[in-house]
Amino acid sequence: AMGRAIGGGSSINVMAYARGHKSDYDHWAAEAGDAAWNYDHVLAIYKRIEDWQGTPDPAYRGQGGNVWVQPAKDPNPIAPAMKRAAAAIGIPSFEDHNGAMMEGPGGCAIANTSIKDGRRRNMASHYLHPVMQRKNLTVLTRAEVLRLTLSGKRATGVELNWQGRQRRIGARREVILSAGALNSPKLLMLSGIGDETMLRRAGVPVRHALAGVGRNFMDHILLGGCLWEYNTPEAPRNNLAECTFFWKSDSKLASPDLQPFQIEIPFTSEATAKQYQVPQAAWSIAPGLVQPKSRGHLELQSADPRDRLKIHANFLSDPADVKALVRAVELCREIGNEAELRAYAKREVMPGPLSPKQMESFVRDAALTYWHETGTCKMGRDQMAVVDSQLRVYGIDGLRVADGSIMPRVTTGNTMAPCMIIGERMAEILKQA
Repeated sequence: AMGRAIGGGSSINVMAYARGHKSDYDHWAAEAGDAAWNYDHVLAIYKRIEDWQGTPDPAYRGQGGNVWVQPAKDPNPIAPAMKRAAAAIGIPSFEDHNGAMMEGPGGCAIANTSIKDGRRRNMASHYLHPVMQRKNLTVLTRAEVLRLTLSGKRATGVELNWQGRQRRIGARREVILSAGALNSPKLLMLSGIGDETMLRRAGVPVRHALAGVGRNFMDHILLGGCLWEYNTPEAPRNNLAECTFFWKSDSKLASPDLQPFQIEIPFTSEATAKQYQVPQAAWSIAPGLVQPKSRGHLELQSADPRDRLKIHANFLSDPADVKALVRAVELCREIGNEAELRAYAKREVMPGPLSPKQMESFVRDAALTYWHETGTCKMGRDQMAVVDSQLRVYGIDGLRVADGSIMPRVTTGNTMAPCMIIGERMAEILKQA
């Protein structure tokens, strides 16, 4: 599921705006060896770009910026009921999950959304549409980039298909690749930049050996499980997902690793939908894992750009991820069955009380992607790093990558807002160049 539209994933996502935890950006800064990626600097960027519509909070939120953000407006009554239910089991309530809450152990809040007057606000509407008349900007639609062009160890432009013809566009100074965590590494590999063994196996001539390209694949896991039948059906509102909480699966962890979302419709996986009788009028609390230990990798099938990638996601390959998700299911069931939510629940549909073995099977059957693919051109200084702190591709002049693929570790929460930060940092870097 990819955003093949101007605005990318922000044009098709659930419009949830999660900025990430303090520890995420401090980790990025440590990996990159550059304080400009740390939480304090990133927080200043968020405050500069936001037009926050909630309760003013000058320490954490900005107003008057170009990015409209608001708490879910007039939410379905089950959303504030979930906040009260979470508080009843010891998860504190916050007015804003992107403020002080994301500097500590977590909490529960009404979700932030990028919705204005009932309409989606994607990143193109915030950033691109206002400057479309600039003479130094050309946007080609229905253009598919095939590979980069190189002269020795320098990027010189791109090859692309457009209007039925294969064409080349040259770059006087630099190429900036922002094709996402799947297609950015794919384009590097198609251009001969990547792991030598994998490139040769795919029939691509090696132009520059860079082992980390396509490695370190990460994604959040969302379970299609934990579902209750409505007592009296309530119509979904806003983005259908108006309440979320961040919490630790183990109190010893330094920061939250779980992010379940309340979803105001039945949310199942293919497997759990077959196993349970799912009523049409139902609501869910979907357990989510946002600091997975499992890592995967991407693989070219051939030198033909039309061939799809092989995605070796390796979901739940680390036993710690299964253990964390079992705890997430337990928390969601506790909240969903709390007194504060009983007025909205005729019965628990799934999973119900299960033995430890049954619970692990349920987690594996319910596991889905959160659609937060990241990490495949990671920023850092080790042997598997692809870009440095300035987002320059190691060993290739005139080439940078700026998208979710550069995350050394996926952020705690939905990844749209952190990808905005990567774009903002790219702009800062270019201004300083």
